Amino acid sequence: MKWYALWGGLIALRWAFQVVPGPPYPPSSLIKSIIWAPKERVIRKAKGSDNWPLTWAKDDCLYTAYGDGWGFEPRLPEKLSLGFAKVIGFPPNFTGINIRSPTGEQRGDGPKGGKASGILMVDGVLYLLVRNRGNSQIAWSTDYGRTWRWCDWRFTVSFGCPTFLNFGRNYEGARDGYVYIYSPDSENAYEPADLMVLARVPKERILEQDAYQFFEGLEGKPKWTKELSKRGAVFVHPGKCYRSGINYHPFLRRYLWVQVHPDGKGLGIYEAPEPWGPWRTAYYAEEWDVRPGESGCFPTKWMSPDGERLWLVFSGEDSFSVREAKIVLYNLP
Repeated sequence: MKWYALWGGLIALRWAFQVVPGPPYPPSSLIKSIIWAPKERVIRKAKGSDNWPLTWAKDDCLYTAYGDGWGFEPRLPEKLSLGFAKVIGFPPNFTGINIRSPTGEQRGDGPKGGKASGILMVDGVLYLLVRNRGNSQIAWSTDYGRTWRWCDWRFTVSFGCPTFLNFGRNYEGARDGYVYIYSPDSENAYEPADLMVLARVPKERILEQDAYQFFEGLEGKPKWTKELSKRGAVFVHPGKCYRSGINYHPFLRRYLWVQVHPDGKGLGIYEAPEPWGPWRTAYYAEEWDVRPGESGCFPTKWMSPDGERLWLVFSGEDSFSVREAKIVLYNLP
């Protein structure tokens, strides 16, 4: 029996018997705890806008997209379901600047309008994962988000709310020549799933549908398939696999996956040495002391060189919300 089937069965059994809720994976043996700055110190900008996936671009800015809002101050005169911006500087002194794009902007509240769920720069090109487009679609920009072109194909099975794995500036420090995409195994962004799925594609072929491979499972090493129907679980958490953001932490040499719970209250942060695991729990709260909102991530640009200080960007209170965090490590031999 494959590991994910066994693990999924055990979690499902616990779920069926209504055992006290808790994290789906054992505690991290590397990260002892994550200490958050007081909630009164959360920085909130661009009030009225949510989502906020981020990527570290070639020009050293962070590029992002927002949903159902007006962007950073000064706000746009109209509400967009998909708008764009760049972020300059470091917390607490950073500035957000809106980017207008007639070819990229979308309109329509909630599921009626396309919204970004992932963004990534590779070799000077911005790539965007857009949900609510049956199931999701990829767009790309060669001029830092001012002009977007759209793929003529879509993910039509699963991948309803996909996000990119981000590494360093302009995709520096990537583990190999692939781009990795994670999503709840659901048809849209509004249906929680029992598991997460994973796809990969050569970084120079992101726009080619037939270049994608899907994670099938671990058999000593990851097994990949071209057949979407054979996709397996890369992460299991029954009823709580929802929207997320994932970044590589170069100092810790770990992948940090931020997952918000579908109830809008809970938050889990998981770490792994490889994009497919094994996952361990770095932080978990059934009810965080502030609501995490739609999604969250730790931008690689805002990770300190010693690995201990980083900043969570999340969409709590429908804002570009930023909270400082300190990672406490075990004293490893």
